[in-house]
Amino acid sequence: MTFCGDLQGEPLSPVEDPGGLHPAGPVIDHRHGTAGALSPRALPVAEPEPPRDGRGLALRDDVALMRRVGEGCQASFAVLVERHAAALYRVAARMLGDGHDAEDVVQDCFARMWQNAPRWQPTGAGLVGWLHRVAMNLCFDRKRRFRVVVTDEVPDCADQAPLADRLIEQRQACAQVAAALADLPERYRAALVLCYYENFSNALAAQVLDLNIKAMESLLFRARRQMRELLEARDITCRDVAFAGAADFANSPAAHAFATGAGPRA
Repeated sequence: MTFCGDLQGEPLSPVEDPGGLHPAGPVIDHRHGTAGALSPRALPVAEPEPPRDGRGLALRDDVALMRRVGEGCQASFAVLVERHAAALYRVAARMLGDGHDAEDVVQDCFARMWQNAPRWQPTGAGLVGWLHRVAMNLCFDRKRRFRVVVTDEVPDCADQAPLADRLIEQRQACAQVAAALADLPERYRAALVLCYYENFSNALAAQVLDLNIKAMESLLFRARRQMRELLEARDITCRDVAFAGAADFANSPAAHAFATGAGPRA
C-alpha cells in the first residue's frame, strides 16, 4: 500500500533553526533511549566537563540541562539524549513507517537541539514539546520529499503450531493497524500518535502542532473517526487491536477512549 502525504490545514510553523544542520550530527542509539558513544566527528566542539556527579546531572530537569548544553556541556547533552531519544524515535517511526528514516529524524532533531541550545527559552510545552515539534516538522518535510511504502503482507511461516499461528495473527493485525494509520492524512496521524500512542494531553499536543485547544479537539475527533472507518474497512475491531498489541495504548485506558470515541486527557 502506497500513499503520499495528504496535508490537512495549514503547515506547521517552522521551528527556529540557526541556518542548517551541522554536517554531522550526534550519533544516537534511538531505539534503546541511550546516548551511546557519540561519534568523534559529530561531537560538539566544547571540551567535555569532568563527570563530577553523573547522578546529579540525571536528576536535573530539562531546563537546567538545556542551560548547561547552551554553555557547551556534553554530559548534559548526553543526559537529554538518553531521556528523550526513545520517545522521539517511536513518534518518527509511526509517522514515517520506516525505522531508518526515523533514526535520521532523531539524529537531526538532537543536532538542532545542540545548535539552538544557546538561544533556547522554556515555554509552556517545555523541552518535550519543543523536541516533538521539531521531530514532527522533520517528519512532515521528509514525507513531502519521499513516498512512503507500507505493506500489510506477512511472510509465510512453516511452523503451524498454535503459538506460531498466534504470532502470525498478531503480526497481521499489527500490520493492518499500521497500514490504517499510514493511510491517514499526516496531521490526523500526528494527532493520534501524540495523544494515544504517546499519551500527550490535548494541551501539549496542541502546542506541538501549533494549534489552539478547540482546533486540536476538532482535529482529534476527525482523526479518530477516520481511523475507525479505516479499521472497519479492514475488518479490524478494537478487540483485534488490543489482541495484537498493535498500539502501545492497547492495555491502557486510552484504548477504551479510542474505541468509544472519547478524547484523551485534556
